[in-house]
Amino acid sequence: MKAFKAGQYVRQGKYASFQPNPINRKWVIEDMELLKLLGQADRELGRLDMYSEYIPNIDLFIQMHVLKEATQSSKIEGTQTNMEDALLDKEDVALDQRDDWEEVQNYIAAMNEAIEHLEKIPFSARLAREAHKTMLQGVRGEHKQPGEFRKSQNWIGGATIQDAVFIPPVHTSIGDLMSDIEHFVHDEANYFPELLKIALVHYQFETIHPFLDGNGRVGRLLITLYLVSKGILKKPVLYLSDFFERNRMLYYDNLMGVREKNDLRQWFKFFLVGLIETAKSGIETFDNILQLQRVTESKIQTLGSRAANAQKILNQLYQRPLIDATRAAAVVEVSPASAYRLIADLERLGILKEITGGKRGRLYIFTNYLQLFSGT
Repeated sequence: MKAFKAGQYVRQGKYASFQPNPINRKWVIEDMELLKLLGQADRELGRLDMYSEYIPNIDLFIQMHVLKEATQSSKIEGTQTNMEDALLDKEDVALDQRDDWEEVQNYIAAMNEAIEHLEKIPFSARLAREAHKTMLQGVRGEHKQPGEFRKSQNWIGGATIQDAVFIPPVHTSIGDLMSDIEHFVHDEANYFPELLKIALVHYQFETIHPFLDGNGRVGRLLITLYLVSKGILKKPVLYLSDFFERNRMLYYDNLMGVREKNDLRQWFKFFLVGLIETAKSGIETFDNILQLQRVTESKIQTLGSRAANAQKILNQLYQRPLIDATRAAAVVEVSPASAYRLIADLERLGILKEITGGKRGRLYIFTNYLQLFSGT
């Protein structure tokens, strides 16, 4: 690592683009502080992964992890949709907020599709392109070649390329650079710790900036996909965007520190601390979910003959903690009048809270559950 050189700036007429060096080579890690952090991150991820084994119906809760990731990753890029807004149907979203809402929905779809694709497609440039295509479909970046690597120069920061904060490599080198990432990911001849490998892949991907738009979101999504593809996590239950959002300037500064000072060590430390903190937070969230589950389901048992139907609604709420009478009626397969009575029961028990304040089109939210993810 001491001999690491990130790359060099290359003159392109009136500006200089950064040409990263390949990363698929033999690496030697001798930094004891880094190795200590690596061991801690491995342990915390192992603890988090245990929940995949013993929490019944864990898939019910994964969609909320994806929703949080989508809102936080999109927030880094400037969208203003929060988790409660993201739960709404499109027609319930204000017109001036729909573009942000749709970007978050696309991120959710991209993550869900990519997890499914992992069963047939290895972690690869193709997987990134597929995710990018879904992410930009029908939103503000739809004219920026969804699913295709860029064919022109882009830049980061600044109104024009002349005052850009960073200018990625020329588009003609993207194919080779992305191929180098693939070879690095699947190189079994030269050992490199998996968590440092994805840290380096994320840095290199963001430096290449292979798409005209959506690079940050795709790059962060790839972290979770990598952990699942390598079997480090059995389920997609860890996402770093919340940590990156809370430490946004450090995130950008550490990425730039690698490019400008070859300071890969500091980026690795930042990334590993993010994994450790996020895994611990995930463990705490799952503990709180189990506790809330016990309390909530004991309340439901007081409903007697209506308890079974109330439980069906509750299972739906674990995936999407917002509901109306129409959706409740469809879930339980009862009349709207019976659904209203069930919702009234759940509201009386303090499980649901009405949020519109109107007499028609009422929406109810599972507040205590949502708060476990939103931190409010």
